[in-house]
Amino acid sequence: MAAAGTALGAGAAGAPARPAGSACARTRSDAGLQPGCRRQPGGSRLPARTGPGRSAGRPLEQAGEGAVTLRVLADENIPGLESLLPPGASLRRKPGRQIRRADLRECDALLVRSVTPVNAELLAGTPVRFVGTATSGFDHIDREWLSAQGVAFAFAPGCNANSVVEYVLCAIAEVDDFLERLLAGGRVGIVGYGVIGRALAARLAQLGIASVACDPWLAPGSIPHPATLAEILACDVISLHTSLVDTAPWPSRHLLAAPELAALNSGQLLINAARGPVADNAALLQCLQAPDAPAVVLDVWEKEPRVEPALLQRVRLGSAHIAGYSLDGKLAATRVLCQALAKVFELEYSPSTKSGAQAALALDSAASVPDTLRSLLAARYRVADDDRLLREAVLGCDTDTAAGNFDRLRKQYRERRELAGSQVQLPAGTTTALERWVTALGCTVAVAKDGA
Repeated sequence: MAAAGTALGAGAAGAPARPAGSACARTRSDAGLQPGCRRQPGGSRLPARTGPGRSAGRPLEQAGEGAVTLRVLADENIPGLESLLPPGASLRRKPGRQIRRADLRECDALLVRSVTPVNAELLAGTPVRFVGTATSGFDHIDREWLSAQGVAFAFAPGCNANSVVEYVLCAIAEVDDFLERLLAGGRVGIVGYGVIGRALAARLAQLGIASVACDPWLAPGSIPHPATLAEILACDVISLHTSLVDTAPWPSRHLLAAPELAALNSGQLLINAARGPVADNAALLQCLQAPDAPAVVLDVWEKEPRVEPALLQRVRLGSAHIAGYSLDGKLAATRVLCQALAKVFELEYSPSTKSGAQAALALDSAASVPDTLRSLLAARYRVADDDRLLREAVLGCDTDTAAGNFDRLRKQYRERRELAGSQVQLPAGTTTALERWVTALGCTVAVAKDGA
């Protein structure tokens, strides 16, 4: 992404190679699985350990005749591992921010989320041979170091994309009349055209809402409706979906600084569901203290788990970095990591693909289109609920207590299901147009018969 004050285009010929963790990382085969493995006697395939940071390495522990114990340490917020890990795996869990090198002395695989930096400081001298992150982005992972050490790596591109897309749609639906304005011809500006940015643009198109996007790391022609950053900042709604990149020539840290934020006004909505430092939080607070300030929704914060209380009080809606926290998305990411782990260690694996059935939704055909969309979105999720919880957890607390509460909200997050894939029951005589709006949100339709 561009440095503050630099216009973003759709990219240029001869553009530099995309940095690790860039917003538009491609979905790769084997869930981003990296090569670099050696064969163990007996056929188990273990990542090769080379270079100055390697440990002596140990074969997988034997747990009875012919059985193998794969020692896994995982972030406590990764769900479903107990049932989804390959047979023979032993699992330990810890809070992601508390994982230290000492925890990895007898560990073959490490599974994390975005709050755990994975680098030489954490892994050097440990027997870890596989690292997986249950996230689409990987700016918290030193992939170059892992590759040099022969440590296999996997991530979960796109697994939480629909969860984030629905968070953005809910935010739009819950703040003022932005949904009506977009349906009447307004425009959404998307910063970062990776898996999530593309998914958002596609869903908006299905709803008949115009969007433009910028991501200079992409080759020219990769974005159907490209725009500069200045053009993005003139849209009715601006939605940030770039990962945190410090690499020249387009770093994304403080991409929105004081000059960019000063270009916004009270007729606009800014949503950040990407990474906190993409928007300079100090400059954002100053911006929100101005009389013509935009409406702002923040799911991410520059100094997580510490949230600036004054900023939280000024935003329209805030949440504890949970935009991608749907149960559907988290279980999909868990499956991706478990499949990659089983492939690296050549373990037999037949994962469950079920997330549990959802109750059908009923819809009244008499509502307006905006209210119909609002009703469907709110039936599965309301950003306002997480906003209330975050304010209760942060405001009036000392800094350390508030930070602990922030992490507790993530750890104890309720079961949230996605709207996409839900069955919606419509009354008899429903118009085809209403069915189209329902299916545009990714739902299936069941129309009651006359007299039913």
